[in-house]
Amino acid sequence: MADNGEDDAQIAQASSSNATDNLAQEPKSNGESQEMEAVPPVPLTAEQIEEAARIAEAKRQKESELSKYWKTVEDNPMDFTGWTYLLQYVEQECNTENSRLAYEAFFSHYPYCYGYWKKYSDMEKKQGNLIKAKEVFEKGIRAIPLSVELWLHYINFYIAEFGSMPGESEKIRKLYERALAASGKEFRSDKLWDSFISWENMNGNLKAVTAIYDRLVSTPTQLYSHHWENFKRHINIHHPKETLDIDTFLKLRSEVLSKTVNYHIDDEDEVGLDEALQVGEGPDVDAPPGMIATTGDERELKKIRQRYIEKREFVFKANEDEVSKRWTFEETIRRPYFHVKPLERGQLKNWREYLDFEISKNDHHRIVVLFERCMIACALYEDFWMKYAKYLEQHSLEGVRSVYQRACDIHLPKKPYIHLAWTAFEERRGNYALARKILMNIESNVPGLAVVCMRRISLERRNKNHHAAEELFKSYIEKAVSHKTRTFFSIKYARYLQKIMGDSNRARKILTDALEIDNTNEKIFLQLLDVEYQAQPIVESRVLDVFSRMLKSDASMEFKVKVSQRRMEFLEDFGECIKTISEAYDEHQKLVKEANSKKRKPDKEKGVEEPQDKRPKTDNQTAPASVDQYPPAPAPPPPMSHPMPPDPNYDHSHPPSWPSMPGYGSMPGGYMPYPYPAYPPQYNYYGY
Repeated sequence: MADNGEDDAQIAQASSSNATDNLAQEPKSNGESQEMEAVPPVPLTAEQIEEAARIAEAKRQKESELSKYWKTVEDNPMDFTGWTYLLQYVEQECNTENSRLAYEAFFSHYPYCYGYWKKYSDMEKKQGNLIKAKEVFEKGIRAIPLSVELWLHYINFYIAEFGSMPGESEKIRKLYERALAASGKEFRSDKLWDSFISWENMNGNLKAVTAIYDRLVSTPTQLYSHHWENFKRHINIHHPKETLDIDTFLKLRSEVLSKTVNYHIDDEDEVGLDEALQVGEGPDVDAPPGMIATTGDERELKKIRQRYIEKREFVFKANEDEVSKRWTFEETIRRPYFHVKPLERGQLKNWREYLDFEISKNDHHRIVVLFERCMIACALYEDFWMKYAKYLEQHSLEGVRSVYQRACDIHLPKKPYIHLAWTAFEERRGNYALARKILMNIESNVPGLAVVCMRRISLERRNKNHHAAEELFKSYIEKAVSHKTRTFFSIKYARYLQKIMGDSNRARKILTDALEIDNTNEKIFLQLLDVEYQAQPIVESRVLDVFSRMLKSDASMEFKVKVSQRRMEFLEDFGECIKTISEAYDEHQKLVKEANSKKRKPDKEKGVEEPQDKRPKTDNQTAPASVDQYPPAPAPPPPMSHPMPPDPNYDHSHPPSWPSMPGYGSMPGGYMPYPYPAYPPQYNYYGY
């Protein structure tokens, strides 16, 4: 508030009026030396020593209890109940410094709790710190400007403490205007409007009351009809010159008189223009001017009032129509205030539909007010913050940044997707330093999120900072807490080296090192095989070496059979030696038999009878194909000196069936409920 400094000076002067009364006077010198007599120490009694020990022990116990409450919230800042216990303790303790520390820390996590802002101010007021109490209210309304209740508490506090001071009426009026500018558009702001009207009425400012009603009848609020009736009563019980400014009054009177000029008198109860304006007829002819109103004056005033109300009625009807459009949404809202408990699905659905409706009306101010209302009730739901930011991108980039900052720094410090959305927003505008900082913050708050790690790497890659990207890859591989995580980053790093840096040798080395730690991981083998397949020209020996390592590993038999099949397909396409192809065929046949025998063996050990279609057939019976057995390998090719007969089992219209890699691109630990880049799918907002 503009007058805060002047107010604080007055308060300080009032509270320190007696500060100089107790100053000690300096002793006068009379030329004689004054000697200080030594006062011998008085030994403490046993009772005094015991009392001092008791006080010290009580202090230690209080400090111990306080530290326990603090430890609870420091270990888990999202423990709302723990915060309430801490605030209750410091309130009972009546220690101002401890209370301030607790409240300030609490509001850094939960600024939307307007009731605690009032408690904080009341605590300062009890200690006689009126300036501090006022500062607390100012902080509160900056944190939650839509809180009608907090504004009313602040205004009532200011009127009670400073309202009797000279010149404070105008400051109170400015405070009311600030409150209306911040929260007057709130659908449930009726109490604030009524309070302002009541205060102006109490001060006899009827014209100011009319001006407030003029704004109120065009504002959709819950008690709009109640305000309309009060407005009409206000106009009808006072003289128009007292409720209307002079220009409006004269204009309305002119309109009323202009209609009377052309009015023909058909009834004896009506009066014409001359009778209304001229004196000399009627019982009041001898009355002193201004003492007794004529009948014409009363009728004129009545018409002026009616004329003014009629003009405002058009505004009221339009406002009533706007209220009716929003009434269903407003009636459905059950919890307009902040709480850590989850909202019901129906409540969330209502907020989404209400926001969509308001956006469709294209009234920016109302849309922003509704979003801010929604953020209070839905502060812990990141999709609402992202919807708000997306809307503001078309209106205010600084507003977008403010929304992201409030969401990420205060309400959702451990939610990854809102941080990723903010990062994408800053990166699109070239703010790479801020984008890095945002990702580092969420990584420190929630370490180990693969999607955040990959976004950090991708940010550096897009910024052509390849050295930083590689350092991040190495760091994540070294710090991996599981083989699965290490494998994930090793495969990603190998792809980066091969596809981005064009360094197949280093990619091969990364995968080889990963196999030394996790030599049964099929994904690493397949990625290593992909590295060799992508080489130009392809080197047969290297590919066969990878196949050999895969077949000699401790991987599953099913995987080895698929690898063997793929090796034969590779040799068919790229092999240069028929002997190698024949040997691969023989090895594949042995592997298939071994795999089938291992499949049948557990069933026999369990006493499970072999199905009819799997029993040996006689010579005159045709054995149906077994779905559980691996298909036999195709016959080895004949010598190249003869034409190669077509393979009846090979369909040239389709590529060979290579083994699939389930979950190949997925994040470790079942992470990524949304596709990368990861944002909730409700609003199709992907950040890029």
